Amino acid sequence: MIAQPVVSASILDELEAGRVRAATPDGTAAGGWRVDPAVKSAILDVFRDRTTSDWSAGPLTFRDRSALAPRDLAGGPWRIVPGGTAVRRGAYLGREVVVMPPSYVNIGAWIGDGTMVDSHVLVGSCAQIGERVHLAAGVTIGGVLEPPGARPVIVEDDAFVGAGCALLEGVLIGRGAVIGAGVILTGTSRLYDIVRGRVIAGTAEEPLAVPPDAVVVPGTRPLDGPFAARHDLAVATAILVKDRDAGTSARVALEVALR
Repeated sequence: MIAQPVVSASILDELEAGRVRAATPDGTAAGGWRVDPAVKSAILDVFRDRTTSDWSAGPLTFRDRSALAPRDLAGGPWRIVPGGTAVRRGAYLGREVVVMPPSYVNIGAWIGDGTMVDSHVLVGSCAQIGERVHLAAGVTIGGVLEPPGARPVIVEDDAFVGAGCALLEGVLIGRGAVIGAGVILTGTSRLYDIVRGRVIAGTAEEPLAVPPDAVVVPGTRPLDGPFAARHDLAVATAILVKDRDAGTSARVALEVALR
């Protein structure tokens, strides 16, 4: 087996311990989050060693970059339910995090205390998931490593992300927001807020930010032009239908016994 470079081991250990993060909440920064390009550059440096090594765990055999040996998750303050989950080196798991199988948590990700990662969930590289979040079955949280200054996907505390959602390209989900099943949001998506009569749009420079406590569901809007009108064509979109209330919270609550 090839020994890990010291610099690689150092950044991975720091990430796993939570002493450094790819992005940090900061009320003085744009969007409330400060990205640390140095951390993302250090993660990219890990991948510059293109040599590979083999490892075995029980009946399973793995082959990956030599700097990314399999991680030992035994004895931590979390639950990794049996059935095929993988948490890559350099990912932080908070206390009482539950990961249901099969799921995958990639390098640089941060998952806060008390969060539930349900079955078939992908938490991509450098994604920042807050405390007491519920990522329901089949959720995809996209990874954002390059460019180093780009904001990763962020889901703030107490948010609920419904089954089959995809959050990509640096989308920010505000604290307590509820994203209904099947919603797909990219950094340049438009969110139609029917409560306040506005369109919230993201750009490549400033990815979409879903407001705190927003309740977002999938919808459609008609396409322009005579051809589209003749064929009744529409495009999928996301609609902010209400602000979170007690009834919404009750519907998305997770039994304490499951955490």
